[in-house]
Amino acid sequence: MACSPMNAKSHFHARSNSLPSRPHPLVPQINEHLFRLKASEATASSSLSNNINGLSDLYDLVNNLLLLPNTQQALAQECNGKQVDEMLDRCLRLMDMCGTTKDALIQIKEETKELESALRRRRGGESRLAHEVGEYLISRKKANKAIRRSLRVLKSSECSCPENETIAMISILREVEGVTIAVFESLSSYVSGLKAQSKQSRWSLVSKLMHTKRITYEAEASGTNEFETLDAELYSLIGNKSSKSTFLNPENVQNMLGKLESCTQDLEGGLESLLRRLIKTRVFLLNILSH
Repeated sequence: MACSPMNAKSHFHARSNSLPSRPHPLVPQINEHLFRLKASEATASSSLSNNINGLSDLYDLVNNLLLLPNTQQALAQECNGKQVDEMLDRCLRLMDMCGTTKDALIQIKEETKELESALRRRRGGESRLAHEVGEYLISRKKANKAIRRSLRVLKSSECSCPENETIAMISILREVEGVTIAVFESLSSYVSGLKAQSKQSRWSLVSKLMHTKRITYEAEASGTNEFETLDAELYSLIGNKSSKSTFLNPENVQNMLGKLESCTQDLEGGLESLLRRLIKTRVFLLNILSH
């Protein structure tokens, strides 16, 4: 059975050689960051960026905790070979998940630019536009599949030791991993947009948005993320043959694509920063456990 660090009770204050009997000031700070990230429900790029940046801050605290002599001594003395291999492997899987997600967002950003270019040129009529929109949506689907695949690989791996046999530092790493997975699941759902919904619900949202000229306002008011808003406009654009309305037009889509490109850029930068922290975490663990 796979670990469920998000559901497990915190063991940070258990007496263990891996942490002093009186918790180091870093420990409550880690707890506070974990609480905020668990309580956050990210549905838009701004909140997702905040959560990804929050993960970077969290891993900074974890890495500082790994630098404490007591932590290093306990990990070196108390961890058996199986625990060592598991920690390093799961850290590597987190790095892979972060790198895969960053690459997927880069691909989406490139397809966004291609679609923007096609809308500016307006060559080939409706059939050409429908093709470009289809290519963009296909790239999104592929990107999300890659993210979900890396998530499944990480979540399917099992924890080898029972909770009551786990030293405190490993418990912290498990809790942090659980929050990290939850943030990436939110990111995957965000990227899915309307593709995560049934055709009926997808077109229901499109129909709802088509009845107002204030599409962006309505989308934000209903909690719809940026990808969903763009999807609704794209489906409306290629499905509305007469398209005489002022809000269903290529210029509006171009503006949305520009905003989405900016959002994607912010997420990409946050993931790059997080990946550097994850690499540092694994290096620290390797240095500690190789002595």
